[in-house]
Amino acid sequence: MENQNNRDEIEIDLLELLHILLGRWWLILGIGFLAAVIGLMISSFVLTPVYESTTKIYILNKNETASVTYSDVQMGTQLTKDYAELINSRYVLEEVIQKLALDEMEYDELLNKVSVETPTDTRIVSVTVEDTDPVQAMHIANCIREVAGEHIQNVMDIEAVNVVETANMPTDKAGPNIMVWTFLGGVMGVLLVCVMVLIRYLLDDTIKSSEDVEKYLGLSTLALIPAASEAGNSRKSKAKRK
Repeated sequence: MENQNNRDEIEIDLLELLHILLGRWWLILGIGFLAAVIGLMISSFVLTPVYESTTKIYILNKNETASVTYSDVQMGTQLTKDYAELINSRYVLEEVIQKLALDEMEYDELLNKVSVETPTDTRIVSVTVEDTDPVQAMHIANCIREVAGEHIQNVMDIEAVNVVETANMPTDKAGPNIMVWTFLGGVMGVLLVCVMVLIRYLLDDTIKSSEDVEKYLGLSTLALIPAASEAGNSRKSKAKRK
């Protein structure tokens, strides 16, 4: 019986919290809309746009006169992860920094700009470079392809690294995503207001009505004292003036 009473009290509390939130719907939606607009403005005018340039290479380990067999393709597919490691190696990226005279850029910084993808069951390796300058992103991607091709040939002892696609000149920015920033801004605004409203309600332990007296103190009210009317207040103020 006691457990049943506890479950009933918890259920009533949850409904009461929901009622409190619904009573502040205008504030929650208003702050959420304002936060969404702020996210939109920040992503559009404050954050620096980022551009992506991608180049692709094809690697096939075979002799010059031999025909390509299924085992060659299967072996090459297993080695694509090794090629990705070589592309991201310190030797390749530091060589790119020297060739392009990127003296202000360190190896770790360039590594964060480069992503290498090796699609499943393919021999194609895709190298993507992110940068705030679209021209520099294209130059870095092409230079990585050239340096990495030579490095892979020397280390893996393969015939050639063929170019599938040269790096493109990005015209559309890859980030920040305006829709994502706007959505996250609205969600964060709504959650923040909900948390603040609930915290304020939970920390407020004042008695506001006779129902609160019966609910929290377990006492029944005998009578209610009505609030003084405005007419009575005005009469008192006139009497004091006399």
